[in-house]
Amino acid sequence: MTWTIPGTVIQIDKAEAQNIDQQFTAMFLGGGIVLSQVCTITGLEAYTVQNWVKRGFLAPPEQKHYNINQLCRIININLLKRTLLMEQIVGLLGYINGSLVDTSDDIIDDSKLYFMFVRLATIAPSLRDPNEGDAAIAEVLKDYAEPMPGAKDRVAKVLRIMLTAWAAGRLHDAANLLVAEL
Repeated sequence: MTWTIPGTVIQIDKAEAQNIDQQFTAMFLGGGIVLSQVCTITGLEAYTVQNWVKRGFLAPPEQKHYNINQLCRIININLLKRTLLMEQIVGLLGYINGSLVDTSDDIIDDSKLYFMFVRLATIAPSLRDPNEGDAAIAEVLKDYAEPMPGAKDRVAKVLRIMLTAWAAGRLHDAANLLVAEL
């Protein structure tokens, strides 16, 4: 089954999403990626990414190259912006990572968060039963080592919000398609 990786325009077989970290890491074997590549992956306009850097939502690229954590931060913001306000997204990311441009206070780096989310999106059942969603979140967090007490709970809350926001965006798209068919 072909599936669009959340927050991107990349289509893959849904079964391959379980290895998303390996696929993304391969993109960075030669070092960082440039803005045009970020835009190709995300479908965003260059000025949008540059604006997010300027507003402090992510650290500036080094020598015009984005690293994997910066790309994943951009993707995380992109997948959330469809249903959450930018202030909510910044607050959400700050909840787990403190300052958005300083990685020294992070309880999870953006790439790990994103890869966990993609795995969650592939295994989470419908959001009708919160206990089923919680079981899927527990599954993706089973190997997460807390850098401080309570970190795992914070990450679980953020993953729950990300999953809900992503699902809401998908439902929004489905409703638009149904309206267009009238």
